[in-house]
Amino acid sequence: MTGFRELYTGDLARYGDDGAGFYLRRLLKRFRKAQTCGNRFVRLYYRLLYARLSRKRGIEISWRTTIGKGLYLGHAYNITINPNAVIGENCNIHKGALIGQTNRGDRRGVPTIGNCVWIGINAAIVGRVTVGDDVLIAPNTYVNCDIPSHSVVYGNPCIIVPRENATEHYINHQA
Repeated sequence: MTGFRELYTGDLARYGDDGAGFYLRRLLKRFRKAQTCGNRFVRLYYRLLYARLSRKRGIEISWRTTIGKGLYLGHAYNITINPNAVIGENCNIHKGALIGQTNRGDRRGVPTIGNCVWIGINAAIVGRVTVGDDVLIAPNTYVNCDIPSHSVVYGNPCIIVPRENATEHYINHQA
């Protein structure tokens, strides 16, 4: 597993010259410490601090969620991610996004999201779907099917448009 320093500095690097605000720096630090700390008492302490801070903004991202370095939370409010979801490196997740589980049907399970994925405001990704690398998921999109790499996705049901460099100018300062 990747260590705290690599994950945390990778996350902060995504915010560029302006840097992450005080709240986001605290949130990301506590999130990554809760994931990686070796001492179980210190890890419990950071988990409690993270839970308290994330509750204030309505962020439901479990410390157990596998998220690669370079996480960018744009307007970090009301984001919900299932603890079993897997998210790659350099992903942007915006306000109101939902990455959730489906409990019935062929897609029963949780999503796996690749690297360099931009998830817009109020987008929902549900079920056992795979989102490839370099994918832009437009705001208010409902994704319940597999998305190939290098695509732009929008609408409900999701419409997939192949596009090289789909996240160009959307994902900056990659870790």
